[in-house]
Amino acid sequence: MNPLSVSNSQSERTLCLSWPDGRESLFNHAELRRQCPCSQCRAFRLKGVTLRVDERVRLIEINPQGYGVQLVFSDGHQRGIYPWDYLAQLSS
Repeated sequence: MNPLSVSNSQSERTLCLSWPDGRESLFNHAELRRQCPCSQCRAFRLKGVTLRVDERVRLIEINPQGYGVQLVFSDGHQRGIYPWDYLAQLSS
């Protein structure tokens, strides 16, 4: 399920997704960075390693990919493509 709208607040450091069922999901930028689904970040999590992410990290670019979004962070990380289903799971 794709969201109806995606908005990013730099000042609040939050990403907001509005879903067709009326729900809204708010994501902290640092938490999104920690939950990056790229193979490298996923491998760290599977090994039990907690990614250290500066709480001041910001989401600086959102690139639509059809089935989700590629998120680019102020720390230079841009490898993760976040499928809509993955983001919906993170928000529940």
